[in-house]
Amino acid sequence: MGSGSRFGKKHHHLLLALVALALLANLLACSTQGPEKPKPQVPPGGVLLQGAGATFPSLLYKQWFATYQQAHPQTVITYDSVGSGEGIRRFIGRDVKDEEKVDFGASDAAMQESEIAQLPGGVVMLPVTAGGVVLAYNVPGVSRGLRLSRRAYAGIFLGEIKNWNDPLIAAANPGVKLPKLTIVTVVRQDASGTTFAFTKHLDTVSEKWRSQYGPSTLIDWPGNAMRAKGNEGIAGLLQHAVGGLGYVGYEFAHKYGLPTALLENREGKFVEPNASSLQAALDSAQMPENLRVYVPDPSGPGAYPIATFTWILLRKNYGDPAKAQVLRDLFAWSLGEGQHSASDLGYIPLPANIVEKAQAALQTITP
Repeated sequence: MGSGSRFGKKHHHLLLALVALALLANLLACSTQGPEKPKPQVPPGGVLLQGAGATFPSLLYKQWFATYQQAHPQTVITYDSVGSGEGIRRFIGRDVKDEEKVDFGASDAAMQESEIAQLPGGVVMLPVTAGGVVLAYNVPGVSRGLRLSRRAYAGIFLGEIKNWNDPLIAAANPGVKLPKLTIVTVVRQDASGTTFAFTKHLDTVSEKWRSQYGPSTLIDWPGNAMRAKGNEGIAGLLQHAVGGLGYVGYEFAHKYGLPTALLENREGKFVEPNASSLQAALDSAQMPENLRVYVPDPSGPGAYPIATFTWILLRKNYGDPAKAQVLRDLFAWSLGEGQHSASDLGYIPLPANIVEKAQAALQTITP
């Protein structure tokens, strides 16, 4: 048996060990009850706002809510970063424990009509920021500049392209020494708006993906996949998964210092994810009156190919004048002054025309 085969066998054992560790961590997380979360301390006459949902914008929300609360000490805001699917479930509030019910949800996948119908008072889906979904990788000897064509990354996540030195990957990376190494896809195990944005893109660019899977918040991933919870979980796992390729919010790849692939866009250009290319991805977006729009494959030579808006979910009627007023004020501030901090954390500030429509929608919320 040659040295290449020994290397492959050794790597296979390493992958099995990593999978076992990931499974053990998930089992421990599910079976071990941590300390009960302390109840938020609300000052007399104050207002408590509780939210839950998407992990994709959680870094920005954490900063927004802390800044707002510091300036408005009578307002206490909590946010559980539990994923878009769980955020929608808690926002609807049916078959949910009282302590899990929330005043606002957050999702990178806009609510479906069937979900909206479960809240007869009506829903306002408020776009508050946007971002890119990147393909971060852990490939020895390739610290930056990896290029992936549309056929290549679709083939990888379909389970058809299995090795980093595959001819289709090599063709887009002349002069780069790609190792004979198994590709391990790192994917979400929870219902996720980031998954929806990524698979919405795959649905647009790959006929085979469209016929077999389509866009969804939860996928039974084919091939050699490792699963993690939340964007933070994906990014953390990629740091240690040699041969790994995972989809994750740009801001989390930036936070963890992960290299990200240049992806082939609609114009056939290989584009690096950055503030300029992500902003270019939104330039063609036309926001309808219901504020629900997707950008599955943006046009323009400088546009990064995978971008998504993310929404705050609000009820049209709260039955509580103080809470409704604070919610309007909080998210009016987020759509205004709060946009200035978005780019510092790797998000895309909303275009002015979309901010205007979102601010108008916010004013339809009644006590």
